[in-house]
Amino acid sequence: MKLADNKSTLSFSNGSPAVELPVYQGTIGPDVIDIRKLYAQTGMFTYDPGFMSTAACQSAITYIDGDKGELLYRGYPIEQLAQKCNYMDTCYLLLNGELPNAAQKADFEDRVTKHTMVNEQMQFFLRGFRRDAHPMAVLTGLVGGLSAFYHDSTDINNPEHREISAIRLIAKMPTLVAMAYKYGKGEPYMYPQNNLSYAGNFLRMMFGTPCEDYKVNPVIEKAMDRIFILHADHEQNASTSTVRLCGSSGTNPFAAIAAGVACLWGPAHGGANEAALNMLYDIQKQGGVEKIGEFIKQVKDKNSGVKLMGFGHRVYKNYDPRAKLMQETCNEVLAAMGLEKDPLFALAKALEKIALEDEYFVSRKLYPNVDFYSGIVQRAIGIPVNLFTGIFALARTVGWIAQLNEMIADPEYKIGRPRQLYVGSPRRDVP
Repeated sequence: MKLADNKSTLSFSNGSPAVELPVYQGTIGPDVIDIRKLYAQTGMFTYDPGFMSTAACQSAITYIDGDKGELLYRGYPIEQLAQKCNYMDTCYLLLNGELPNAAQKADFEDRVTKHTMVNEQMQFFLRGFRRDAHPMAVLTGLVGGLSAFYHDSTDINNPEHREISAIRLIAKMPTLVAMAYKYGKGEPYMYPQNNLSYAGNFLRMMFGTPCEDYKVNPVIEKAMDRIFILHADHEQNASTSTVRLCGSSGTNPFAAIAAGVACLWGPAHGGANEAALNMLYDIQKQGGVEKIGEFIKQVKDKNSGVKLMGFGHRVYKNYDPRAKLMQETCNEVLAAMGLEKDPLFALAKALEKIALEDEYFVSRKLYPNVDFYSGIVQRAIGIPVNLFTGIFALARTVGWIAQLNEMIADPEYKIGRPRQLYVGSPRRDVP
């Protein structure tokens, strides 16, 4: 970052002396006012619930322009990456800053492939959970538990440890997600197969059985890879900020990523696609397409408490660029699976059409977001609703690691310690 030409002057109406604050410019995006010395100079903090106007770090990984509907990974538009690259390319890019050449890609893929198996003891760890446990509860435990098995990569301040833990996490997350799924079904775990792609291997571990060979459908494989790319990183969202804050204490990478998994579980974050599909199920139970008009009326009634899930976004005030790409994938998958006339998908299409044409939603820019389409795609593939957030965690792991590594390497980094506006009782004595 560099100093801007102008400075910001903070003045007070009570006669306190004005304070000059530096202004910094990034490569693109809004300038930021540096308030690090505000407390020392004035004895005051800023107040920003939700951190909507606060830059907690400087980062060179991901950039979002919510007004334009633009998402860049290391400067590359998400549309180009989704169409010209695969998930392994994207992982290398997020971790290293540049797309890999042929030799770098081959080496990176080889390293990931050779770390896809997990310690056999993880199977016994799994047995401690109930069979009907939510996969995210299981996954949070499994990811945190990795630090108990890989003692040679738990020093977050050691660059070599961070590198090998990054490879291990990217490689083992598909295995852990598939194990959580198989455990819930009571089916045998499928070991990774090294001759398959990252997405193909995951699909086989999910849906294959020892009884017969599993043939990877190339359309489904491509769709899964695209889901991973579109969810790989998304700037300083809640789970990424959690990983950074957790990692700022110096805890090991596996613990920091487990914290991200736990945060992602929330329905307002990673659970949004699960919530969107559950909404469709509810409409279907009430009568399907014929009841959409009634449902839309409830959504517009602020007192009804009914929300339109899978539409609109906290950051994007325009169309979510990932949604357009996921919509393409959605149509491809439905056609490949022969599901164009499935009642639930017909319902989703009808709801999408109304939301895109109804002035109430158009004026509020409540466009379908990536969660709306990714939920539909995953259901078509055969992934159960309660595992959607696990797939999201799998894809986002590389983004979390890249952000964590960037923070640790930043000379300005220190343990996170937000301030507060205290509104409780003043000092008092016990009678």
